[in-house]
Formats: sequence, structure tokens, C-alpha cells
Amino acid sequence: MRVAIIGAGAAGCFCAIELKRRMPEAEVTVFERGRRPLAKVAVTGGGRCNLTNSFRGISDLSKVYPRGARLMERLLRHFSPEDCRRWWEREGVRLVIQEDECVFPQSQDAMEIVGTLLRLMRQLGVRLLTNAKAEQVKPQGVGYEIIVGNEAHLYDVLVVTTGGAPRRQGLSFLDPLDLRLESPVPSLFALNVDDKRLQSLSGTVAASVSVAFAGTRFCAEGPLLLTHFGVSGPAILRLSSYAARWLAERDYRAALLINWMEGRDEQEVGRLLDSFQRSDRLVANHHPEWLSSRLWAMLLERANISASQRWDALNKRERNRLIATLTADTYHTDGRRTYKGEFVTAGGISLREIDPNTLSLKRFPRLFVAGEVTDVDGVTGGFNLQAAWTMGWAVAQSIAAQN
Repeated sequence: MRVAIIGAGAAGCFCAIELKRRMPEAEVTVFERGRRPLAKVAVTGGGRCNLTNSFRGISDLSKVYPRGARLMERLLRHFSPEDCRRWWEREGVRLVIQEDECVFPQSQDAMEIVGTLLRLMRQLGVRLLTNAKAEQVKPQGVGYEIIVGNEAHLYDVLVVTTGGAPRRQGLSFLDPLDLRLESPVPSLFALNVDDKRLQSLSGTVAASVSVAFAGTRFCAEGPLLLTHFGVSGPAILRLSSYAARWLAERDYRAALLINWMEGRDEQEVGRLLDSFQRSDRLVANHHPEWLSSRLWAMLLERANISASQRWDALNKRERNRLIATLTADTYHTDGRRTYKGEFVTAGGISLREIDPNTLSLKRFPRLFVAGEVTDVDGVTGGFNLQAAWTMGWAVAQSIAAQN
């Protein structure tokens, strides 16, 4: 049996390995349009490769998979995060689970992950072709014809794992199949905020904030990083994932609300300030311990409170302004920022086209899909790579079961 896999990313390479282990006699060829396989894996996690997450404390998968949570819930029963960790450890990769539940190789080197996958592909006899862009795919008898360059290749089974396509044109090779596609839009990005005071604090981290877009239910929590262009960090990346399509429709212009007080509401913050107001210390010198002095100084300025003011002299109007600033500090975003090679896309092949039991297309039962080419994507923290490993494993299992 001849199997073609289009896309040498995490899902495609993992699928190839698992398929050859189940069906050693199968001829498996992986086509990669770029010159390097697993290029995105090599840079993920800042080059350290956050390859999965422990999933501890996650009771609702929609919080980590804004799109595709129900499908992932089904698939993770068969290849779970625990299964994933065991898989890598059996291949000699030692892992560490961080306090934030993110899982990394102990080496902190993404190339260990890349090297392990490529070594296994070579050992198992997977054929890997780079600089081989699939121009078109179409059914041919009981199999599929793939046009690569000026050559046509026939295969019995086809697996599409091309990853996220930032634009609809990136999926044009599938046009002959007339599939329903969800328009691709970027996900997991930082936000531009044209505020000089905020930008002047570039490099400052607020360890625990909650962020939201005014007038919506989109909200997220976590560390916030102030940058020379605006805001980033896990809280913003997660918020951008939840609101990916909403933001795209508004050209990334929105009112961003930041609660700097570790999620405390106005009443709780009011009680905290009451305790501060029993002191005659300067407001500039006495502040919540989780906020840096520089950040606190900016927040006082935004609340129009003098740094030389004393806490016990703060009047009711000043107190209310400060509470509003600490719990709903408002900034206007005017664009997004992405990091080269680490983009994630919301959208792709509609889940309505996919058999959730096999990950084959309902109208093309010998054509399978896995990874970000589908309308499945996760928030930051190792969830996207876990989806790639799990979906790649599931496709290999399905192909082997059918043959």
C-alpha cells in the first residue's frame, strides 16, 4: 500500500512513524514544500519546544481548545497527554513538567525533538521529500493523484497535515475536493497599543492579571508582558486565541481591559485600599507587592494621583479613580504582532467534513487530515503540539485498522 503524507510538520512526521510501526510493509512518503522538515517545531517555545502540557486542573477543554474541543476530547481518550509523555520517554527524551504545567525536554532544546522524529523516520524507512510542494490533489479511482511540480503521483491513501494556512489561498491545492473551509485567521499573537507610558515599561512582567475586551465575554488570565509595541505574554496570547475571529473582523482594533489586581473585583480592591489608607505613607511607596514600583507609578499617573500624596489623605474621588484603574485599566489596540515561525491559525478544513472516529473526510474515506490544517487550534502552553501528536497517532491507527 502506498501512503502519501503532505506536510512534514509535527502531525505528519508523527503519523508517518506510527503508521510504519503498524504497517512496516507500507510505502510511506512525506512531501514537504519547504527545505526543512519540522521547521515550526524547531522554533516553538522559544527554541525549547513546549511539546505538551500536563492538563492538570483543566476540566473544560474549550478553555484550551477554542476550536475543536469536542473532537479533541474524543481523541485524547485514545492518545492522552500521559500517553504522549510515555511515548517520548520511551524514545530516550527526558522530560520536565514546569510549575505552569508546560512540558519541555529536559535538554531545553527543540532540536532534540526534531532529531528524534527524523531519526525514527529514517530507521523505519519513511521517504521524505523536501522542496516538494503539492500543487493539486484529486481523486483518481480508489486512490488519489498528487501533482508536485510537473509530476503526478498516485497513492492509495492520502494524509493532509500541511499545518495552518494564514490565507485561504494556502489551501487551494484542495480545491478539486470542494471541501467546506472555515476562513483562516491568525491566532496566538501579541497586541499593539500606542501608549507611550505603557511602552516605556518594556520588559516589565505583571505575574497575574486578567484581561478582557470591553463589551464581550472574551477574557483570560495569566502573566502579562509589557513590550516596546504594546502587550504580550500568556494572558494576551490566550485572549487573542479566544477572540481570534472577532478581532480579525475588527481589524484588531478593540478596547482592552486590564485588571492588574490578580483578578480581584472592585469591592475586594476597595477593601485592600482601605487597609492602605490607614497609613500616612506616600502612595508611591506603599503598593500591592505583586506590582513593580515602575508599574505602580504609571498606574498612579493614569489615575491622576500625585506620587507625593499620602494614603490617609486620599479623598473618595481619587480612591474611586484608582480602583477603576487597577481593575479595568483601558487601552485601545491598533494591530497585532506575530513571531516569525510561531504563528497559529484558527480555521481550515471544517470539522463538519471530518469523520471524528477516523479523521478521514466523510466524502473521501481514504483521505485523512490531522493537525492545524483542520479547524482545531489551542492556546499557548503545549496544547497545539499535543493536538498534532494525538491527531497524527489517530490517523495512523485508523489507516492500519482499515487495511
